[in-house]
Amino acid sequence: MASRSQTFVAAVLCMLACSGAVVLVHAQLSPSFYAQSCPILESIVRSAMTQAVAQDATIGASMLRLFFHDCFVNGCDASVLLDDTPTMVGEKNAPPNRNSLRGFVLIDSIKAQVESQCGAVVSCADILAIAARDGVNLLGGPSWVVAQGRRDARTASLSSAGSNLPPATAGISTLASMFASKGLSLRDLTALSGAHTVGNARCSSFRARIYNDTNIDTGFAYWRRQECQSVGGDYSLAPLDATSPTIFDGGYFQNLMAGRGLLHSDQELFNNGPTDWLVQMYGYNPAAFAADFAEAMVKMGNISPLTGSMGEIRLNCRKIN
Repeated sequence: MASRSQTFVAAVLCMLACSGAVVLVHAQLSPSFYAQSCPILESIVRSAMTQAVAQDATIGASMLRLFFHDCFVNGCDASVLLDDTPTMVGEKNAPPNRNSLRGFVLIDSIKAQVESQCGAVVSCADILAIAARDGVNLLGGPSWVVAQGRRDARTASLSSAGSNLPPATAGISTLASMFASKGLSLRDLTALSGAHTVGNARCSSFRARIYNDTNIDTGFAYWRRQECQSVGGDYSLAPLDATSPTIFDGGYFQNLMAGRGLLHSDQELFNNGPTDWLVQMYGYNPAAFAADFAEAMVKMGNISPLTGSMGEIRLNCRKIN
């Protein structure tokens, strides 16, 4: 008889194969897309990110999160960067994003530098993709080749942000289903969740975990309760990986194996389920994590981009032309 894990994995594979998951291959994206029109693009982004991370290491994690929240909502199209208008309520104020996403000012600064050298050529979507890669690498994580040629969306959707971004309370079945709908596997899910080796979370997102969950290290729960009361203080921050919060390493997975995942959704990856073996592998083999994370980031960066004549090249990342 098939085990519960085997049955679960088979179901997810069926979702990937049969449910119309997002197609990830886009021939119009290319690492050399701006080779003629803006050859200094990557050096501009790298220089800006180097300065920003030197001043505030947490901005690397913020840029990575901004990219994830962009790609999971209607594809990697910079829709998350759009401000609300009288006729459009965008993604910035969706519950998962409100007063939580950071990095908009830095993107504005990078865009201005790029525009001064390569006017009306480079999309905000591509700038965000490159900045996220550099943020990870500057914190000690892997690098990867960023295919370029994305164009910018002319609209954004608050409701889509609310329904497409995995909540901190999600169980493994919900997580697997949401990632599968983007063409991402359980391996991708686990590797990409390793982004939580850097960055912070708000008390409101982990309060239920530290007060109600039973699969949590008691000392860890007690420690976190000192910073996150049962009532109030919703915006108090705690590091997702307290052992090395500004170093991109495998500490996140070691924490999960010890019952010290900060979010309920984190600990679901190591809770007698189908991803336990991946958590163990990444925890004991940081090189395997780095390689799989880089591969998964490439796949995520290829979710439903606008290419060719679709969308536009915004001159200001906060508003359409």
